[in-house]
Amino acid sequence: MNFPEKLFACWHPVAYSKEVAKDKPYGTFLLEQAIVIWRSTAGGVHAMRDLCIHRGTALSLGWIKDDCLVCPYHAWQYDTKGACVFIPQAPAAKIPAKAKTPTYHCRERYGLIWVALKDPAYPLPEIPKLEDDNWKVVQTGPFEWKSDASRQVENFTDFGHFPWVHPGLLGDPERPVVPDYKVTRNGAILSYSVVRPEAQNSAEFPVFANSDVVKPERRSNYKLHLPYSIVLNLGWGGEKGMVYFFVSQPISPNKCRGYCIIGRNYDKDEPDTVLQNFEQVIFDQDKRVVESQRPEQVPFDFAEELHLKFDAVAMNYRRAMKAEGLSY
Repeated sequence: MNFPEKLFACWHPVAYSKEVAKDKPYGTFLLEQAIVIWRSTAGGVHAMRDLCIHRGTALSLGWIKDDCLVCPYHAWQYDTKGACVFIPQAPAAKIPAKAKTPTYHCRERYGLIWVALKDPAYPLPEIPKLEDDNWKVVQTGPFEWKSDASRQVENFTDFGHFPWVHPGLLGDPERPVVPDYKVTRNGAILSYSVVRPEAQNSAEFPVFANSDVVKPERRSNYKLHLPYSIVLNLGWGGEKGMVYFFVSQPISPNKCRGYCIIGRNYDKDEPDTVLQNFEQVIFDQDKRVVESQRPEQVPFDFAEELHLKFDAVAMNYRRAMKAEGLSY
């Protein structure tokens, strides 16, 4: 499959910060491109094509020396600009101009490493709560699925499946009706809010601030940043709040890796494992269903699937992706 060119001009997550060590390169794939992430002495992150020009070896198998990435095959050294600066087998020879590997835009924020393969068309979402010391932040996952990132994102925004895929955790089969809601679009950002029923906290996973409510309702405010990022602010009518930041790494047309970062201003002494285990259960329940969908990618042609009123997010997502030149 040929990805639309504009997807290469978007910021995408490629790893949690903690996955990229100071002394070891990290290899991954983004839009079917092999890339390597590594840190220089000052801790700054760099992204390059994971390829030594000499014999096509993966640089991610190498090591870091003198602020250079060293190829594991013949120990050629590449600097932060992707240029080969030392060839041990011919130290006195002039290094050919071709001895380099492409570099990419790379930055670190929200505990994630981000890469754009071309000049970014959109900024990263602004999520002040994730950078506020009054909010406890927990990283969950990552969640690797055999599906396109578009399917993973669309599932996260789907209201109708909660009672059936997550009964007793996110939804109640006795309350399956999706409330009316409206989706508005501002460029590459979709906004929508819904007040919907949810299940009581379980004894195993006391994660939401709804324990004193007989029939709990959740106020959910979403901002979907195209192509694959969602900021979800949750509330229950009081001061307690929660923010979810979900973003998917498009590895290939049928493989993605989701990152879910959660912040909340309550239960800050609760072990991180409570949220991490809860999300593992939720994402595993979703994974089974979404990996069965065909095609593995969201079909952006409206005629290919059936849409009803409560599918307003999916319809607007597909329409906006096409309008922004991000759809297949």
